[in-house]
Amino acid sequence: MAIAIEVFSAPGCGKCGQAKQVLKKLVDALDDGRLRWREVNILEEMDYAVELGVLSTPAIAIDRQLVFTGLPSERQLQAELQRRLAEQP
Repeated sequence: MAIAIEVFSAPGCGKCGQAKQVLKKLVDALDDGRLRWREVNILEEMDYAVELGVLSTPAIAIDRQLVFTGLPSERQLQAELQRRLAEQP
């Protein structure tokens, strides 16, 4: 089963662009077909963002669970993704 990664961003948010770049780089490096990610524009999907508890951008959810409420370091994000990949059968 694929791990769903969502990066919540807002138009014009500089840190959001950085979060997307870091995430894309990590997914490209770690992906063996078990990672899928998408960008979520909070202005277009406000109800979904509120449902997950997103209060600011950038934010990152993994498998519909808010994991990072700010821009994580590349090392933090990599560790979390590797941990989740290791837990999968």
